[in-house]
Amino acid sequence: MSDAAQPSAAEVRAAAEAVKAALDRHLDAVERRSGEDDPAVYAAFNDLAATAEAYDELLYDVYDEVTPFEIPGDDTLPAYAGPEEPSALSVMIRRDYAVVEPQRLLAQAQRVADLDPDVDTPPGTAAAAVGNVGGSVHAALGVIFGEYEPDEIASRHKEFGLEEGDSTLWVTAAEDPAEPGEWLAAPFEQADPQRVICRFDVSAVFDEEQDLDDDGDDDADDVDDVDDGDDVLDVDADDDADGAPERGGGGGPASSPKR
Repeated sequence: MSDAAQPSAAEVRAAAEAVKAALDRHLDAVERRSGEDDPAVYAAFNDLAATAEAYDELLYDVYDEVTPFEIPGDDTLPAYAGPEEPSALSVMIRRDYAVVEPQRLLAQAQRVADLDPDVDTPPGTAAAAVGNVGGSVHAALGVIFGEYEPDEIASRHKEFGLEEGDSTLWVTAAEDPAEPGEWLAAPFEQADPQRVICRFDVSAVFDEEQDLDDDGDDDADDVDDVDDGDDVLDVDADDDADGAPERGGGGGPASSPKR
């Protein structure tokens, strides 16, 4: 941050006062809550988290100091507010990958192109013009994802030089089925967290949490051995060849935020 943009001590003091006020609002909401999933408590919690994070950043910028508070990420869902008897649903999936072995990806894509001379390549690339995908990661990705179903790529990602990142699947309820072509221009615009029936997440962060749990006492290890049914599908074929549930961070019905 440049000297010109450096926040002032007065801004830090104002941010601290905002945290105090947010603490009061949160406590007031908790004392007056109408039930476990009271939206007022949820809103006050988010406000307190955002205010505390802003204060922490200003404190560090001006004084090179931090607070002792950890601001938790909001990785849970608000209370379900969709139809009690949904007549339609949407399944929304996101999977992230890193290209860790470009040469493997290029070789696999070129093999597909050699077997099928009419294979599609992304328009506007040199590969599209000459029918050669062996030198363009952009074109190679277009060939691989155009040739294989997403689930097959998920189970064979290492063959294509890819490494899995986070993934999530949301099942959301709807009153009526969408009209054909209605949402294609913005497919994820209507991903309303309050209509989520269930959600399944896969992330390396859950493995890290498991490692921390494994460092606990014997009693904790005994608990970890119990299958609680909350795991989700891990699409890594090497880890889970039979497609059985392996690990997760958000399975089950939509729930209130962790507080």
